[in-house]
Amino acid sequence: MDGVRVLELGGELGDWCGKLLADMGADVVKVEPPGGDETRQYPPFFEDEPGVDRSLYFWHYNTNKKSITLDIESSRGREIFRQLVARADVVIDSFSPGRLQGLGLGYEHLREIAPELVMAAITPFGQKGPYCDYVATDLTALSFAGPVWSCGYDDHSMAPVRGGGNQGYHTACHFAAIGIMTALVHRQLTGQGQFIDVNMHAALNVTTEGAVFNWLVAGDVVQRQTGRHAAPNPTPVTQFLCRDGRYINVGFPARTEEQWFHLLAWLEEEGYVGDLGKYLSPPSMDAMRKGDPDALKQHHEIMTAVQALAQNVDSFDLFRRAQDLGFQWGIIYSPEEALEDPHFKERGMQVTVEHPELGRSFVYPGAPYRFEATPWEIRRRPPLLGEDNQEVYCGELGLTPRELDDLVKAGVV
Repeated sequence: MDGVRVLELGGELGDWCGKLLADMGADVVKVEPPGGDETRQYPPFFEDEPGVDRSLYFWHYNTNKKSITLDIESSRGREIFRQLVARADVVIDSFSPGRLQGLGLGYEHLREIAPELVMAAITPFGQKGPYCDYVATDLTALSFAGPVWSCGYDDHSMAPVRGGGNQGYHTACHFAAIGIMTALVHRQLTGQGQFIDVNMHAALNVTTEGAVFNWLVAGDVVQRQTGRHAAPNPTPVTQFLCRDGRYINVGFPARTEEQWFHLLAWLEEEGYVGDLGKYLSPPSMDAMRKGDPDALKQHHEIMTAVQALAQNVDSFDLFRRAQDLGFQWGIIYSPEEALEDPHFKERGMQVTVEHPELGRSFVYPGAPYRFEATPWEIRRRPPLLGEDNQEVYCGELGLTPRELDDLVKAGVV
C-alpha cells in the first residue's frame, strides 16, 4: 500500500479499516473535526487521566495514521476537503448515509475532481433500503444480523451473548479493506475508480459460520452451545476445567484410528482408560451427527475419561501433551494471556511503539500475518490531535502559516 493516500472520515465504524491499510504502508490521513474525533474521549485513558491524546482505545485503532482537523460543515472546509481529494486515492466514509452527499461531498461530486478515486462507505445497513437510516452499535448489529444467536450457553434460559472486541465493526472493516484493495487493482487495469457500499448488517450475516447455510440448504436452525459450534442438534460437552483453574477445549478428542490409540495409551498411563479399550476406533462424527446411540454412548464415555484427566493436570501441560499427539486441543486463554504466550511473542505479536511526547514506549498488538515482500510495520504511534495540519495544509496544499492560523481562528481547522 506504499504511496496510496487515504482520507478517513467518520467515527468508530471505519477506524479498523483505516488501520489495516495504514499498517500495510498506506498514507492514511484521519480528517477530524476541530475538537477531535469522538473516540478520543473513549476510556480507558493513559494513567486514568482523560484527554484528547490519552485514550487507549484511540491509540489502538490509529497507529500509523496522520491527523488533520477540518470542519467540513463549513464552506471553506468543504473547499479544502475537495483539494485533499484531488491528491487522494481512497476515501473511507463511515458517516451516516447521505451526510457527505448533503454537503456536496458525495461520490458523484468527488469523482468529478478525482475520476480514479476509490470511495468506501461503511454504514450499519448500506446506502439504500428500508433500514438505511437506522442506527446501530457493534452490539446491536451483531444481534440483528445473526451471529449472537449462535453465541451463548447450553442452558437456553440464559440469554445469548455477544463476543467482545468490536467484532461487528471489525468484520465490516475487513470487507471494506478487501473491497478497497480489489478496487485499486481494478483501477490499475482500467484507470477507473469506483464506489464501495459496505453494509455491516450483511457482512455479519454472511459470517455466521454454518447458521445461514444450514437454514438455506436444510431448513435447520442451529442452537447455541457452551464453548462449541452452534448446531441443529446438541453435541457433547467439550470444555473441561483443569487443575490450575483454566479451561481447555478438546473438541473431538480423537479423529483417526492412530489418534484413538494414542488417546487410549495416554488415558491408560494416567489411570482413566476404564473400559474404553473395547473400542477399536473412535466414534464416527457422521454417526454422531445422525444421533446413532452407540456412537453417542462411546463419545460420552470418552469425554468422561478426558474430563477426569483434565481435572488432575495443569492446562498448559495438558495442551502440550495433546498437541504432541496430534490432538486439536486448546487452552481458553484470556486476551492478555494469549499475548504473553511464548509462541505469540516469537511470532512478533508484541510490538514496542515509542511515544516521544510522553518519553515512554508501550507494547501494542502485532499482526497475524507475515509477508516477505511487503512487511507489516507500525511506523509511528497514533497521531496527536491535528498533529499533521502544518505538513498537509502548508507542505502539500501550499497554505502559508498565517493562512493556516487564520483558519484555526475561524474554526475551520
